[in-house]
Amino acid sequence: MAYEKHKEIARTSLFMRSLPEQHVEPLLARASFHHFDRGETIFLQDEPAKGVHVVLDGWVKLYRVSHNGAEAVVGVFARGQSFGEAVALRNGPYPVSAEAVTACEIMIIPATSLVAMMHEDPDVCVSILASTFSHLHSLVEQLEQLKAQTGAQRVAEFLLSLCKVSQGSCTVNLPYDKVLIAGRLGMKPESLSRAFARLKPAGVTIRRNHAQIEDVDRLREFAEEDPAHAWSRH
Repeated sequence: MAYEKHKEIARTSLFMRSLPEQHVEPLLARASFHHFDRGETIFLQDEPAKGVHVVLDGWVKLYRVSHNGAEAVVGVFARGQSFGEAVALRNGPYPVSAEAVTACEIMIIPATSLVAMMHEDPDVCVSILASTFSHLHSLVEQLEQLKAQTGAQRVAEFLLSLCKVSQGSCTVNLPYDKVLIAGRLGMKPESLSRAFARLKPAGVTIRRNHAQIEDVDRLREFAEEDPAHAWSRH
């Protein structure tokens, strides 16, 4: 019964939605389902890539460790998101490590199954390209935020990405510790605290692991404001 529930969640993921319908059930039948506790390693950098990972519940971080031991957060993935498509298909090593930020459920689709389907049906190739492009688009957005937004605006964008409504008030759960949020947004933890404080005039109140947003549209306007104006107000 639990697997059936997981399969229903998997069907809603971008990766599975982009596949031709006739291939969804066969892939789900070949997939494996895994539980990871908070802090547990899913895979390590330089290990051989074996499949595509789809997050069914919880949060996962991808990161690299430099020669001096510093950790750089490359991405954070939540329910319905996938990672590892390109590297799994080229049968190479993982360029990053993956760790469960919270307790999470992961579906792993064997790369061999995907490759076999790609040979049978070229439309599968198009679907995988669409998923890979989505990751590229996300990285471009992150780079744009780092270059063109203030720290408070980056935090505002992050909170908006967690909102389940497009207007009105909203309360979001901060899915992982603030050190990781800071790393994800290219900030230091102390800068994140200051950014949270700067969002108060925009209607955001932080209480432990919750963010109360008075008006989603108002916060979106703040995030999209000319950074020069945002800086001048502080």
